[in-house]
Amino acid sequence: MERNKIQVLYDACQALFSQKGLPTFQQIHYLKNLLDKIEAIDVGIDEFGLCDSPVSDANVHGSRGLLCGRGFSEITYIHIHECDSFSIGVFCFPAGKVFPLHDHPGMTVLSKFLYGSVYVKAYDWITLDCTGCQTIGLGGRVVDEVITAPHEPTILFPRSGGNIHSFTALTPCAILDVLSPPYSQEFGRPSTYYSDIPIPSLAGYAMLEEKPIPNDLVVQGAPYLGPSIVTVYDHNFGQIDCDNHM
Repeated sequence: MERNKIQVLYDACQALFSQKGLPTFQQIHYLKNLLDKIEAIDVGIDEFGLCDSPVSDANVHGSRGLLCGRGFSEITYIHIHECDSFSIGVFCFPAGKVFPLHDHPGMTVLSKFLYGSVYVKAYDWITLDCTGCQTIGLGGRVVDEVITAPHEPTILFPRSGGNIHSFTALTPCAILDVLSPPYSQEFGRPSTYYSDIPIPSLAGYAMLEEKPIPNDLVVQGAPYLGPSIVTVYDHNFGQIDCDNHM
């Protein structure tokens, strides 16, 4: 039986991120190519749906409908899979919503813009001071552009590529993310938010200062309605389960 695109993505992530040592540059680009083949319909989203409700009555996945890409009123996260090594999920944005400047500490992140247009601003650290109560430092801007789907997947690394970034949805849009390793407060990988203060005498640079989670940031959850994936939870005993997320 032919594997669906999300199963292929999961299998590749499991192989690359669970191995000893870091994936090679070539392996990361192999993963990027897999992401590039994925469309909104492959993760259970109808990007063209004009329904008022987030869930449409389209019936293309057996008895399940699709999530309506234009039916969200808040930023919404669709959880597909998470383990110790990586996570896979989709952020859906209504037009006008902003996901503020935040980081991905020690992570490699691959993102595929499934549909829509979004303004992306991203920095990498130039200098960093973590000795006080708040993290502060000089950031160099590496991305400052509007990205419109279709667009090749982006890759950011722990210290390059725009590890600190923000999104402003110009239209309803969705972003498929692969994070390795995933966020973890326990293992020192919390999500930290920042304000950026431009430096007039240094074009493209800003002072980045840690700030509390914005009070107006609302992220809702939605069920994953794409095809089921088979996930291996216990390699020692060969235990296999089916991750339906229903």
